[in-house]
Amino acid sequence: MSGQLSRFCLAGALLGMTLGLSTVVSARGEVGQAAAEIRRTSFGVPHIRAQDERGLGYGIGYAYAQDNLCLLANEIVTVNGQRSRYFGPEQMTVEQRENRASDLFFTWLNTPQAVSGFWQAQTPQVQQLVEGYAAGYNRALAERKAKGLPEQCASEWVRPITALDLVKLTRRLLVEGGVGQFAEALAGAQPPKATAQAAVSTSGFAVAATHQQRFALERGSNALAIGSELSFNGRGMLLANPHFPWSGGMRFYQMHLTIPGKLDVMGAALPGLPMINIGFSQHLAWTHTVDTSKHFTLYRLQLDPKDPTHYLLDGKSVPMSQQTVTVDARQADGQVKPVSRVVYGSQFGPIVQWPGKLDWDNRFAYSLRDANLENDRVLAQWYAMNRAVTLKDLQDSVHKVQGIPWVNTLAVDDQGQTLYMNLSVVPNVDAGKLARCSDPRAGQKLIVLDGSRSECDWGIDADAVQKGTFAAGKLPQLLRRDYVQNSNDSAWQVNPAQPLSGYSPVISQQDQPLGLRSRFALDRLTQLAKRGPVTADDLRRMVMDDQVYLADQVMPDLLAFCSADLGPDALPLTEVCARLKRWSRTANLDSGVGFVHFQQIMQALQPVPDLWRVAFDPKDPQHTPRGLAVERPAVAVALRQAMRASMERVNAAGLPADSQWRDVQVASNGGRQIPIPGGPGELGIYNAIQSVPGANGKREVVSGTSYLQVVTFDGNGPKAEGLLAFSLSSDPSSPYAVDQTQAFSKRQLSALPFTEQQIKTDPHYQAVTIREDEPVSRVVTH
Repeated sequence: MSGQLSRFCLAGALLGMTLGLSTVVSARGEVGQAAAEIRRTSFGVPHIRAQDERGLGYGIGYAYAQDNLCLLANEIVTVNGQRSRYFGPEQMTVEQRENRASDLFFTWLNTPQAVSGFWQAQTPQVQQLVEGYAAGYNRALAERKAKGLPEQCASEWVRPITALDLVKLTRRLLVEGGVGQFAEALAGAQPPKATAQAAVSTSGFAVAATHQQRFALERGSNALAIGSELSFNGRGMLLANPHFPWSGGMRFYQMHLTIPGKLDVMGAALPGLPMINIGFSQHLAWTHTVDTSKHFTLYRLQLDPKDPTHYLLDGKSVPMSQQTVTVDARQADGQVKPVSRVVYGSQFGPIVQWPGKLDWDNRFAYSLRDANLENDRVLAQWYAMNRAVTLKDLQDSVHKVQGIPWVNTLAVDDQGQTLYMNLSVVPNVDAGKLARCSDPRAGQKLIVLDGSRSECDWGIDADAVQKGTFAAGKLPQLLRRDYVQNSNDSAWQVNPAQPLSGYSPVISQQDQPLGLRSRFALDRLTQLAKRGPVTADDLRRMVMDDQVYLADQVMPDLLAFCSADLGPDALPLTEVCARLKRWSRTANLDSGVGFVHFQQIMQALQPVPDLWRVAFDPKDPQHTPRGLAVERPAVAVALRQAMRASMERVNAAGLPADSQWRDVQVASNGGRQIPIPGGPGELGIYNAIQSVPGANGKREVVSGTSYLQVVTFDGNGPKAEGLLAFSLSSDPSSPYAVDQTQAFSKRQLSALPFTEQQIKTDPHYQAVTIREDEPVSRVVTH
C-alpha cells in the first residue's frame, strides 16, 4: 500500500469496522431497506433490478449465492488465509497450491491495514454495492442452511461474509498478474543458513513455475472489435472470447444489472464483484484481454557482507523490514496450532526466493514490487465503465481512474467506432532507465532492476493517477473505424495498418513474433474484408469453426515427410502419418485421433533449433515463422522421435484408431461427462481450451473459452448472443450446472435478453422480489 494508506490510523476504528460491519449494514438498512427484483431467463441468467446500489448489490449477492454458494465460501476461506486451519496445511487449493503457502501469502497480502485502506478509498456507491452483495449472500446462505447446505460445503468453514471479505477477494484479483504468481517464493523466502520457520514444499515451485508460464494461456482471451468500414450495417460489432479458469475464484458469472435511469448493463463478472467486467449496454460493448505489459518488477539487492538481512542502497547498509505472519494449522491429531514465519522486505517490496532462479545467498536477494498492490481504484473503474453512455465516456473514465489491473480493453459503439486501450497499471520504467538499471543477460521476460541504487526506483509522472506508474497518455491506445483486435500479444499489431510502436519494453514490445491466435485473426479478417461486410455469423464462426491455424503452416511439410522413405520406423510412423492425413485440421468433436498426434508432435518439436523453414521476419509478422524444415537432419530426427513417442502415448492411453476428439476432451460434472470442442491456444485455435490428463485416456478441461459474447447494434440498441461455457452454477445439483456446457458442446449460442420485452417473453422467465428482513415476495413464472 502507499505510505498514506500504510500509515492509516487503525486504533479502535479497524476493530469496529471488522466486528461491527453488520451493525453498519443494519443501520443503513433502517434508513432504506435493500430491495431487488431478480428475473431469471433461459439457463437461469439473472436480470437484477433495484432502485439504488445497495439494493442492486443485495440482489447480485443473493443470486450468486443461489448458484455458487460453495465456490464463494471456499474462496473466502482462501483469501482469509484459513485453509490450513480447516483442511490441513499440506492439502491443495483449487489452483494446486499447497495450503500452507497459500495461507502465508494471503495473510501477508490482506493485512487489516491494507484491507481497511482499500475500503476507505472506495466511493459511497461502490461501498453500497459491496455491502449489499455481502448482505444478499448472507440471506441466501441462511435460507440454504435451513434446507441443508450442499454436500460439498456442508461444514463449519461456511459462514456469513462481510464487505471486508469481498475486499480481500478483490485484492486477490489485483495481484493475479504480479506477486500472486510468486506466493510460494514469498512464503518460502528465508535468509541463508536460517533454520526453517514453516517449510514450504519445494515441489510447489514446480507447480508454481508451470502456472506462471501458463498465466496468459489460462487467463488469456481473444477480442475483436469491428467498426463501420467493415460492419454489415455500419455499426460496431464485438466478439468477446475470454479464456479463464472453469473453476475457482476466476470463474465468470453471467448477469444483467439495472438501476432505472442510472445503469443498464449485461455481461459477466468474477466472483465477489458487484459489477460487470465484460459486457454491453445500450450503446456500447467492451471486453478485456490479458496484456503483455509488466505489472511488477524484481529488484536484485546487493547484500551487506556482514548480514544477509541488510542490503546496500546508495552505499549505505539498510535493514530489511520483518513482518511476522501467523496462520492457524490443523495438526495430524486434529489440534489447531499457530504457525509463524517472518516475511522479509526492502523498500522495493517483499523478498522472494525461487530455488535456482531467484536465490537468496550471502551476496544477493530479490525484492518484488507489484504496481497493483496500490491500485484501490479497480472497482470504481469497472463501475464507471458500466455506467458509460458513449465510447468517449468509457475512454475518459479509464484515463481518469486508471484502475484496470492487467488487461487490455477493446470496445465498440453503435456509431461504428472501435477502441483499443492498453491502459492498465504499469510501472514507470522507461527505456533509458531499463538500459541503465537492468541486467541485459536477464532478458525482458522478467524485468530485474538494480536494487543498490535509488535512481533505479520507478519514475514519477505528475500526470499519473498512481505514484510510480505511467500516465494514461503515455500508454498505447487506438481509435479506428475498421477494426482493432488482440489475442494476448503486445499493442504492436492491434491493427497492422497503424502499428503501435516506440514504447518502453515494460509497456509493449515490437518486432517480436505474434501468437498464432493473433495471426489467425488477422488472416481471417483479411479474408472477410475481401469477401464483403462482416456479419455476426462471421464472428461466431471464428470461434466455433475450431480451425487449427498451425496446421495450415506445417501440415504440408509433415505430409511431405510422411511420403518420403520412413526407414526402419516405417510401421509405426506409417500409421501416425495415415491418421494425420485423415485429420480435418480442426479441433471439432469429430476430429480424428490425428489431432491428438498433431498436438503431441508439435509440443515435442518446440525446443528444436532452426525448426522453421521460414524464420520470423519483423517486416512480415503476420506470416512468419512458417513451415517445418524437415529436410534438416536435426529436425527430421526430432520429428521421427516425436511421432514414435506420440504413437506410444496414444496406445498407452487406450485410444483406438477410430477415436474422435469427443472421446478425449471432456468436462466432468456430477458424474456427467460432456465432450468439449477446441484445443490449445498455442496451436492457433481461437477457441482455446486447456485440458489436463485425466482417467482412461481422457483430458479434463480446466480453462479456456468461458464467457462468449457476440454483440451487434441496430436502431433499437444491442443485439447480443452468447453463452457461459461452464454454465452458471458450480453446484452439480443445480438445473443450471451443465445446460450451457451442453450448448457449448453443440456450438449453440443463444440470444441474450436485454430489453424488458425480451426478458418478460423469455420462455423460462421467472421473477422474485427480495427485501431485507422480509420473506421472498411475489413469485412470477411463465
